[in-house]
Amino acid sequence: MRRLLAVLFTLGLLAAGSVAGQAKRESIQGVWRVVQVTITGPSGRTIRRIQPNLIIFTTSHYSRVEDHAEGRRPILTDVTTASADELRAAWGPFFGEAGTYDLSAGSLLTMRPIVAKNPVAQASQLFSTYAFKLEGDTLVVTQQRDQNGPVANPVTVKAIRAE
Repeated sequence: MRRLLAVLFTLGLLAAGSVAGQAKRESIQGVWRVVQVTITGPSGRTIRRIQPNLIIFTTSHYSRVEDHAEGRRPILTDVTTASADELRAAWGPFFGEAGTYDLSAGSLLTMRPIVAKNPVAQASQLFSTYAFKLEGDTLVVTQQRDQNGPVANPVTVKAIRAE
């Protein structure tokens, strides 16, 4: 009887762990890597060769670090002697931002930056809202609106779960 209870208890834990693991997979929480960006509008295009990047979602916060360079960024041997153009080429395409987010209406993601590489992006009234779709380990988000209203030429970002 004792052995049967131990087996049932173990099976119960395994089942609970499996359900918890499935619940986590159905969440945007985790680490994501962007694999495709589709830009709409007059100069629209789809970018599939994406530079290194990571997006991390916790329970209520996010962090994004991205390299927006068209190619490899130059390596500066001595930043104290680098020209302004060299500094812009190396550091300009780097993007960093972190803040809070919330999910609403089933498929809307609203992000509010707290800290960003560009100080202008840190204003407390700024936000971006995206429609999102989560299918397994693929997350697709499309811009909807920001503090200025609807986005005229929304960008769609496709990311895959890295962790």
